[in-house]
Amino acid sequence: MNTNELTIYQKIRNDIISGELKKDEKITEAKLAKKYDVSRTPIREALKQLELEYFIKNSYIFMPTSEEYRQIFEMRILLETYALRKAAVVYTKADLEELNKYAEINIDKESEDKIIETNDQFHQKIIAATNNQFILDTYQKYKSFIYLFSQTVINQRRPGLIEEHKEIVLALFNRDIDLAVELLETHLKNDLEFSLYYLDFKKTE
Repeated sequence: MNTNELTIYQKIRNDIISGELKKDEKITEAKLAKKYDVSRTPIREALKQLELEYFIKNSYIFMPTSEEYRQIFEMRILLETYALRKAAVVYTKADLEELNKYAEINIDKESEDKIIETNDQFHQKIIAATNNQFILDTYQKYKSFIYLFSQTVINQRRPGLIEEHKEIVLALFNRDIDLAVELLETHLKNDLEFSLYYLDFKKTE
């Protein structure tokens, strides 16, 4: 996507992830309005969204510890494995084929942005099976963390990433839901450990 087409929210989010906005730098409406050459109104709305997603806390970039990330992933595993069990009941053949399409991407040939987008579509398709707005809202609230981890996993080309997606889909096609859930849980744990290694979070214990 052309940077000129990005929303203010996306620009701020991307600048947080890239390190353009520093973690020890206080985030203010006036400073960001000047930086992005816009009025304070879109900045205010973007900051509200970023606070909801835990990108920003108390006017500073939120920097979770490795333990906090583990706790977030524990919740994510609970939500996605629950969603997968629902998917096994409600998914039609068309749903399974759609999920399979997201698992067919060639990680060696596609752009990083395309891989991140397709990876997101795969997991969003699973969580959507809950058809529960409260679960969907909770999942969206932590999308910033999921995005950061996805970016790290894909940027570093984690071995087995897409193959694990394919295995999950195959288990669903075979109606082996216990295996699919086990594979999904392992997949998410692999993402977590791989990302924490590269993100190099300092232990606070």
